[in-house]
Amino acid sequence: MADRRLPLDGVTILAVEQYGAGPFGSMLLADMGAEVIKIENPAEGGDVGRSVGPYYFGPGDSHFHHAFNRNKRSLALNLKHPEGMAILRQLVGHADAVLDNLRGDQPDKLGLTYDALNEFNPRIVCAHLSAYGRQGSRKSWPGYDYLMQAEAGYLSLTGEPDGPPARFGLSVVDMMTGLMTSFALVSGVVGARATGRGMDVDVSLFDTALHNLSYLATWYLNGGHVQGREPRGSHPSLTPSQLYRTRDGWIFLMCNKEKFWPILADALGRPEWADDPRFASFKARLANRELVTQILDEALSQKTTAEWLALFGGSVPAAPVFDVAQALENPFAQEQQAVADFARREGGDPVRMLTGPVRVAGARPPTKAAPALGADTADILSKRLGLDAGAIKKLREKGTIR
Repeated sequence: MADRRLPLDGVTILAVEQYGAGPFGSMLLADMGAEVIKIENPAEGGDVGRSVGPYYFGPGDSHFHHAFNRNKRSLALNLKHPEGMAILRQLVGHADAVLDNLRGDQPDKLGLTYDALNEFNPRIVCAHLSAYGRQGSRKSWPGYDYLMQAEAGYLSLTGEPDGPPARFGLSVVDMMTGLMTSFALVSGVVGARATGRGMDVDVSLFDTALHNLSYLATWYLNGGHVQGREPRGSHPSLTPSQLYRTRDGWIFLMCNKEKFWPILADALGRPEWADDPRFASFKARLANRELVTQILDEALSQKTTAEWLALFGGSVPAAPVFDVAQALENPFAQEQQAVADFARREGGDPVRMLTGPVRVAGARPPTKAAPALGADTADILSKRLGLDAGAIKKLREKGTIR
């Protein structure tokens, strides 16, 4: 399987990136076979994510960084050095796209836009991921995931109705925006290959967070409905679709089609509930949601979560409520080969991580750990730009590369 062809084999992406959102998006492209050349400033120790704790394999070798940078290459190149940008422009001539996740006012200043780079490659696609976009009153503002969750309404939707605003436990906006950027970039490359002309594509944390309000936005914009928190993580209109108590904890049920209610009632030994007018439809069950919660809590408390899952499996949509450790040790996750050892090119112990979620020809993506800072500098400059050992040595002495 090592020689299987991946969808983005032959695509080269220069990634001027750091931290989370940008690296997450380019990592997905690397999973699909793209050569992602991660450009890191050696004068600053490379991607700041290398130093994000609290867990490390060693100095500048954080667990966090590995989680966002599998299957990439590292070019330690100082773009603030006079010769650094010249080298980048030469590399643009051999690339399909440039991805950056800088503050919105920075790509123009640094010369990372299509207008600045098209003379070196008219088909180059410049993908920009920023907090608030490259236009508008906030283009120079820094911004982060949790801020977007707050302003886009997510905190008003998460948690119990009588609790304080609560954010997602994950950097969900960063990841969604990284994915959206990878989608935009690939779309741009397809267009550039068809027309011979590249372009700028822009994605922001703010736009992505707001866009993902989706049907809740449509409800408000057309019906004036402001969705808030629902008890126990309930679906706002479908019941039962929430957390319920079992003998030893919790279970999440999602009877999101009418056919599942009678199946659930029968599995619980209460077939008469299927025809009870209080429960006979989504509308009726929603009107009696507190009662539905009460009777299901009572019924489900007769067995453990595991016992109910064994009984429901394949017939009633249900899931256990796990913590992170339980989720990763889940036998089904193991069956799906969701965790693997990622080999380091420099040797040493592998990094154990989640594999990419997309399968190609039934197989998971490659499993190469994040590269060491500058691991590919000499190879890229020699093979792509034809620089010899002497020229590379001089660039190192000047501080242009590492």
